[in-house]
Amino acid sequence: MERTVLDLWVGMFVAAGIAALLVLALKVGNASTTFNVGETYRVSAEFDNIGGLKVRAPVKSAGVVVGRVGEIQFDNERFRARVVMKIDQRYQFPRDTSASILTSGLLGEQYIGLEAGGDSENIKDGGGFKLTQSAVVLEKLIGQFLYNKAAEGDTRK
Repeated sequence: MERTVLDLWVGMFVAAGIAALLVLALKVGNASTTFNVGETYRVSAEFDNIGGLKVRAPVKSAGVVVGRVGEIQFDNERFRARVVMKIDQRYQFPRDTSASILTSGLLGEQYIGLEAGGDSENIKDGGGFKLTQSAVVLEKLIGQFLYNKAAEGDTRK
């Protein structure tokens, strides 16, 4: 009888561990972030560098999730990344809204941040954001910093 009680406790502990791993996997995979999948409209934006942006990444405005990244393509003629976003129909943005690729925290997930402009006309389905800011690549920043520090220390002039 004592052995079955021990087996039951071990089984419950293993089941709790599997449930915790499932919750962690959902958090990492963006599946736990709620977003109403109702009526949406599609808008696009072109970026020089999208960094680690992925399909299904959130599109936020003022910290509120207003949409998701629908697809990411490469433009062979302009050599830029084209990101198509699906924005919830409830949220309308002016035509001069700017789109930036931002990072949650220092090394967190990347998302698109929208900053509304002041145009009186809203962007339509199939339209695009003209004002964009690409992702900040940490390696580039560190390289520029080191290069500038080396140039300051160069006394051979």
